[in-house]
Amino acid sequence: MVDHDLKQREPVINLIPYYLFKGIIITPVFHTYFRGKIHGLEKVPLEKSLIVVSNHASYFDPPILASSICRPVAYMAKEELFEVPLLKQGIRMYGAYPVKRGSGDRGAIRAALQAIREGWSVGIFLEGTRTSDGRINEPKLGAAMIAAKAQVPLLPVCLWGTEKILRQGVPFPLPVPLTLRVGNLVDPPSSSKRFALEQVTEKCATAINKMHDLGR
Repeated sequence: MVDHDLKQREPVINLIPYYLFKGIIITPVFHTYFRGKIHGLEKVPLEKSLIVVSNHASYFDPPILASSICRPVAYMAKEELFEVPLLKQGIRMYGAYPVKRGSGDRGAIRAALQAIREGWSVGIFLEGTRTSDGRINEPKLGAAMIAAKAQVPLLPVCLWGTEKILRQGVPFPLPVPLTLRVGNLVDPPSSSKRFALEQVTEKCATAINKMHDLGR
């Protein structure tokens, strides 16, 4: 289990590049080029750690999600990226945390728990990989497991339209309309037993798919 003495917010030094990158690049592109809409921001707690769970259909999803819910969201990145000069400082400042290739689920869980101890919101794609239609069909239990160990809530978020940004044969991102919806907080599982993890995982997947069905 994670210590209950968790930091309330992300380190201040990390917030500076986050808001700079968000304000100068991501937010203007999202709202102008992609005509982005956001619903439910009032549901995002601005203090204390949590796990943001979402669907995943595009390489654009992490920066869009992390820049749209009013606080940074840390995502795992392969350890090799943290060996590249300048890049390692940049991604670490923006909240990325390293996971060793081949370490499996245990390595990812340990890295996510450490980010939670440091006050971050940790982002996890519920299906673990991209899907062609943006819906969640086979959710994995990893997010619920981390929530159970850390005893922090999960926040379902739905990205709609991102699967259309990149098209084979087109060398640039298409200006498709995007929508982001924030759901209600979900309490962490009461235990790490499979049944408890499956219940919470299914609750999150159902909430995300229902928001996806709302469309634009």
